[in-house]
Amino acid sequence: MTRAAIYARFSTQMQSAASIEDQVRLCQDRAMREGWSIGPVHTDMALSGASMQRPGLLALLDGAEAGRFDVIIAEALDRLSRDQADIATLFKRLSFHGVRIVTLAEGDVTELHVGLKGTMNQLFLKDLADKTRRGLQGRVLAGKSGGGNAYGYRVVRRLGPDGVPVTGERQIDASEAEIIRRIFVQFAEGHSPKAIAKALNAEGILGPRGVLWRDTAIRGHQTRGTGILNNELYLGRLVWNRLRYVKDPSTGKRVSRPNPPEAWITTEVPALRIIDDALWDRVKARQGTIAESPRAQGIKASRFWEKKRQIHLLTGLLTCGCCGGAMGNVGRDYLACNAARKLGTCTERQSIRRAVLEDAVLDLLHDRLMQPGAVAAFLTSMTREIN
Repeated sequence: MTRAAIYARFSTQMQSAASIEDQVRLCQDRAMREGWSIGPVHTDMALSGASMQRPGLLALLDGAEAGRFDVIIAEALDRLSRDQADIATLFKRLSFHGVRIVTLAEGDVTELHVGLKGTMNQLFLKDLADKTRRGLQGRVLAGKSGGGNAYGYRVVRRLGPDGVPVTGERQIDASEAEIIRRIFVQFAEGHSPKAIAKALNAEGILGPRGVLWRDTAIRGHQTRGTGILNNELYLGRLVWNRLRYVKDPSTGKRVSRPNPPEAWITTEVPALRIIDDALWDRVKARQGTIAESPRAQGIKASRFWEKKRQIHLLTGLLTCGCCGGAMGNVGRDYLACNAARKLGTCTERQSIRRAVLEDAVLDLLHDRLMQPGAVAAFLTSMTREIN
């Protein structure tokens, strides 16, 4: 008997989980009509079809490679992927493992479907992106938010005369505005972003998104206009389209790219001004002095951002035993608690040489993990995870 797997997906948080249930139910009905046995059901909720990095889809591919089913049923080809290259790769991989694709919309999927529907889905994504950008541009020209919200403002929620919610309006948050002025004044007076962040955290003042302050949130990137000290909205000037975002095909993650200045859209919004011109100019003057310093010039000349950071034995696995925060590099050979160094929220400031720590971990694995009781517990846990 033909064994069938089912795949269902919806794209955004705006859609309902009922969409998944409806897709699965319709696919099950199709399998029953064909007389196929129904096997695994894989789903991805609120994940874009423009990326292959989806847990449900990856599990589906693993099942195909393991020979657990003979056919995949989906509502339409675009549920599997909207990317032209991805759907072609997907079709090749499944064909190699002898797995067919059947959709409720297209029927038995062939190379012709992959070519035509893949192109149509790719054009749909591009057209959707263009329409979204046109809509956002219109909002920005009207002085409204082009997406997201900046620290120092709160979203205005009200209904228009037609009873429809009005979107994109903001107003100054008085308490956060005071923090912004404080940051600008302290930086202009010579305080570093790291020192300012530590002082705010010590006072229990939460930063953007309700998390602890980090020096990077204050410093940002001057050229890209990111960070508290570079946000021109605090001057009453809304600048949009500084950056564009593209997806890295290898990871599916969005990567920012700067747009040329002539592509920027600037709208004056005096009602949102928090910082006066004199204070802004003092901050820019100090940033210019720092940028021209020999140390900054040396760092810039090294072009460190083009070098991939080396992966070590314990990279991404270490946490501080005092606060539970992540540990990071200190120079080339040492590790220390990031919360203690950057946030000032941990008292454990001692660093440790990486080689010493790696040796200690390997010794512990050799001496303690390889005991019979520990090995048995490990195997039990691994089996449970695999199942």
